[in-house]
Amino acid sequence: MARNTHFGHRAVQLATGVIGVVLLLAVAQPSLASGTKPGVPVRQDPELMLIDVYQSLAANRLREAQSKADALVAAYPNFRLGQLVRGDLLLLHTQPIKTFGAVSGAPSDNLKALRDEAIVRLKSLRERPDPNLVPQAILQIQPAQKNVLLMDAKRSRLYLYARDENSQFKLVRDYYVSQGKLGVDKFKEGDQKTPLGIYYITSRVPGPRLPEFYGPGALPINYPNEWDRVNDRGGSGIWFHGTPPDSYSRPPLSSDGCIVLPNPDMIELSSLVDVGTTPVIISEDLKFVTPARAEADRAHASRMLDAWRTDLETTDPEKLRRHYSQHFKAMRGQTLTGWLDRIQQANFGARQIKVTLRDVSLFRYPEKKGQKEMIVAAFTQEAIIGKGKHVTRKRQYWAKEGTQWKIVSEANIQ
Repeated sequence: MARNTHFGHRAVQLATGVIGVVLLLAVAQPSLASGTKPGVPVRQDPELMLIDVYQSLAANRLREAQSKADALVAAYPNFRLGQLVRGDLLLLHTQPIKTFGAVSGAPSDNLKALRDEAIVRLKSLRERPDPNLVPQAILQIQPAQKNVLLMDAKRSRLYLYARDENSQFKLVRDYYVSQGKLGVDKFKEGDQKTPLGIYYITSRVPGPRLPEFYGPGALPINYPNEWDRVNDRGGSGIWFHGTPPDSYSRPPLSSDGCIVLPNPDMIELSSLVDVGTTPVIISEDLKFVTPARAEADRAHASRMLDAWRTDLETTDPEKLRRHYSQHFKAMRGQTLTGWLDRIQQANFGARQIKVTLRDVSLFRYPEKKGQKEMIVAAFTQEAIIGKGKHVTRKRQYWAKEGTQWKIVSEANIQ
């Protein structure tokens, strides 16, 4: 009896140690079993299996914790964090443990990386998005866009939201991800940072075409986007990709700028997104609002865009100019006057035209230090000029200047 009490005391020591505090605060619940998208298989989640281990420890059930840890590493033998926890449990049989990763001989850098991974993995489960709120970044998505990917760099988490039958955005899946070694807000080639912004998946690169380092495949995104380029942000080759076969996951800050997922998650993610249409919103710290607030923001952005469309129909350059910022930037160094002249030339001298906007998407741009509040509008513009129809796909970047919203950049896109 004394022996069991002694082990129980050691178990509590481990469970309430450096990382155990986070684990015990986490709420154990199905990863997304209650919100799983139809057709997506439910599989064992190593994060939840790890929480189960620590919950057993907190309840002084050492043998049960050991059994669960054994099951975890049997299911995911290359999950180094799980192996470390199992090693701590085995060591707990012989000596007290006061810290996470008590095994001797392990490099301190490796232990720190595993501690960091454990913290962000399990804290993110405790800080799951409120199901009654929606991401502030999503205002409106076009019919072809079935879902949206949102990355929260602060939590090393990727969220997949989809529209339900009531046109409400619901959380479908979420994944632990690794990001750039030096964090986010990429500016140049080789700075080992992950970009902040709104992007799109441009292609699928199958695993057999890549070195093993990238796992089962990759999903490149269109960094740098138009806003990045007019602000002289450089670099390239930002992908979602997996891990080498000998590693289940990587530490939170470990890539050269790419977004890295465990291989099972990468395979699943690739099956759920669409090339060219799935938006990717990378934020430092995601914000959430009520559906009512989101609808009010959407309606305001929609009115703002429609006012621009109405003035475009008049072909009056001064009416159109009032929607644009004095700090407007266009691709290839065009000034605002040059850009508006280009619009006028496209109207072929008509005094009035008929303009319709369709397939409209509206997003709040992720916040950046020193950047104004921004909204991105993408749409297909159909202009009836005389007897001809002219169709253009556009993307506009609107910034709040004082109390007014102004277009700070605009581009014709494919």
